Amino acid sequence: MINLSITGLYLSLLGLLYIVLAIRIIKLRYRFKTGIGDGGHEPLAQAIRVHGNFAEYTPITFLLLACAEINGSALLLLHIAGSAFFIGRILHSIAITTSTGPSQFRFLGMMSSFITIAVLAIENIRLFILV
Repeated sequence: MINLSITGLYLSLLGLLYIVLAIRIIKLRYRFKTGIGDGGHEPLAQAIRVHGNFAEYTPITFLLLACAEINGSALLLLHIAGSAFFIGRILHSIAITTSTGPSQFRFLGMMSSFITIAVLAIENIRLFILV
């Protein structure tokens, strides 16, 4: 039986964060009476971008995490990758919500995403070679 409980845990946490980010957009759309696009409202544009960025990086990361888990990667590595990505997404979301320019949280959030993707990609290649 295939067990993806670690992937499921972190993906569930991210699912909750996804809902929070979506609700923020909905509230801003209601406030600015804007159904499509951002209507030229900077807070709405930022919220849409935060949500979009989240949606861009999460699928590939969790496909890689699921593959690593299915292929027998170490549990510690899976937990480190899942938690690093989750924390990074929170930091990145806070950073883009509070500023449009560079920030330490934005940098840390993106680096945690890039490093997580790279580590999981390398781990999956390593696991493939060992088979």
